[in-house]
Amino acid sequence: MVRNDTREFHVALARCYDRAVPREIERKFLPKSEAWRAAATRVQRMTQGYIAGGARASVRVRVAGDYAAINIKSGGLVASRAEYEYPIPVDQARELLALCASPLIDKTRHFVPYGGFEWEVDEFHGDNAGLVVAELELDREDQEFSRPDWIGAEVTQIERYYNVRLVQHPYRKWSESERKR
Repeated sequence: MVRNDTREFHVALARCYDRAVPREIERKFLPKSEAWRAAATRVQRMTQGYIAGGARASVRVRVAGDYAAINIKSGGLVASRAEYEYPIPVDQARELLALCASPLIDKTRHFVPYGGFEWEVDEFHGDNAGLVVAELELDREDQEFSRPDWIGAEVTQIERYYNVRLVQHPYRKWSESERKR
């Protein structure tokens, strides 16, 4: 049964504090089927916005259930980058979301275990409805992992698939050629 559960979400976020310099190593893929849906063990609806989103860093506010945080990522739009996340009260996060550029990112994250990892499949809503991106966080850039049968093309190096870019150029405005990959 799929359920909303913020406890595991909090535990996953706490992993970044175990490192001297918090680092996110994340690879992005396009699912080639919806087989991941049957394997999802939980879901979490999220709303996030960007206070700043430049070439070198982004500052994001996210609300996910009863958890909210400010997140700073530096290093550009690459697989490995510095990431700092600080919990804040949900009411303050909602106030900050009102200051963010439109459209806000509205998505449902599906958590899908496979091969000893937990894949995060983001199903976007609103101006980005129709876009689905699967992400996998790794401990090392060269770390091996098994790909589920439902995983398709890797899009880690394609900027338009990053949430900060989806605010500037939402999926609904993508050309047919952009949607093909």
